[in-house]
Amino acid sequence: MESLLHPEFKINNKAFSSPEDLKEFANVLVKNAKDDEVAIGTFILEWLNDTDFIIVKTSGSTGTPKEIELQKKNVYNSAFATVTYFNLWEGTKALLCLPSEYIAGKMMLVRALIAGWDLHTSAPEKNPLENSSENYDFTAMVPYQVFHSLSDLHKVKKLIIGGGVVPWKLEEQLQKVSTMVFATYGMTETISHIAVRPINGKEKSVIFSALPKVDFLLTKNGCLQINASEISEEAVITNDVVELISPTSFKFLGRIDNVINTGGVKVHPEAVEEKLSRHISQPFFIASEEDTALGERVVLIIESEEQVALAGFSEVFKTLSAYEKPKKIYSLPQFVYTETGKVKRAEVLKRIFDT
Repeated sequence: MESLLHPEFKINNKAFSSPEDLKEFANVLVKNAKDDEVAIGTFILEWLNDTDFIIVKTSGSTGTPKEIELQKKNVYNSAFATVTYFNLWEGTKALLCLPSEYIAGKMMLVRALIAGWDLHTSAPEKNPLENSSENYDFTAMVPYQVFHSLSDLHKVKKLIIGGGVVPWKLEEQLQKVSTMVFATYGMTETISHIAVRPINGKEKSVIFSALPKVDFLLTKNGCLQINASEISEEAVITNDVVELISPTSFKFLGRIDNVINTGGVKVHPEAVEEKLSRHISQPFFIASEEDTALGERVVLIIESEEQVALAGFSEVFKTLSAYEKPKKIYSLPQFVYTETGKVKRAEVLKRIFDT
C-alpha cells in the first residue's frame, strides 16, 4: 500500500504541508464546524491515525444498522480501483456532497486523499450544485440528489450514482445531459462499489461490469458471489439475484429476501418497480401479504396523503403480467427513510399493517 496521503491533496482550496498540518485542520473542523464538516474532520483523523482499520456503519435500509471494521489496506485498494477505472488522478477537481458518516462519503475522501484531488465539500443537500460556480471533474450522488440536480449537472464531467436503484424516469432524463453518468453496485461490506454500468452515452447498458481485480460467481440459489481479494480476504455472498453474463459482468434482478412467491410463480419486486416507475411519480415500492389461494399476493405501497383506489391504476397495471399485478394498494402519508435516502421497507410495512 502506498501513502495514505498524497502531497497534492487539497480541500476547499486549502493545501497542506504535512500529515500533521492536515490533522490540525481536521481537529479544527471537529471542534468548530457544522455537522457534515465534523464528520469530514473525524474521518480524516481516523484515516491518518496509527490503527490499520477504520470503523464504518451500514445504512440500515435492509436491516438494523451495524458497525463493521474495514482494513485500511483494503479501503485503499478499493479507492485506487475507482481512481484507475475513471482515470481520476492528481489534480482532479471533485465535489463531496454525501454524508461522511457512511461508506460512500468516506470513500470520496479516501480517493481524494490518496490520489491528490482538489476536493470541494458541500452539505449533503438535495441539490448540492445549485449554488456552486465551480465545474467539477467528478462527484458521487444518490438518486434523490441527481433528480434535484438535473439542471446543474452540466457542471460535472463524470458522475457516479449509488445508494439505491436509479428509477427508469431518471435514467430517461439523464440521456439529455452532457455529464457521463454511471450507476454503481456495491455495499458497505465491499467497501463501496465493485461494479458500474454506464447510464447514458454510446456505452449505456443495463449490464454491470466489474472494477479491476473483481470477478463473480453464482451461488446455488442464484445470488451473486463477489471475489475481490484486494478488498476482502473472503468471498462476499450477497442476497442479490442476478443474471450472470460473464465472470466480470451481470444484470441485477432483485433481492432474494424480497422475492414474492405468488401461486407458485416467483415475482421480483424490483422488476415490477422498474416497469411501474415509468408511470408513477411519487415514491412507492412493491411488497406482499398473505393470501389464502395464492400463498402471497402482490401489493403496491405508495407514499400518499390520501387512500389510493386500485381502479385508478388499471391502465398502469396493463404493463404487468397477471402475477405481477398488485391486488391491493396501501398508502402512507410519509415513508421512513435512512440518512442516505433509502426507504426502510420493513419499517413502512410495519406501520401500515400494524394500523
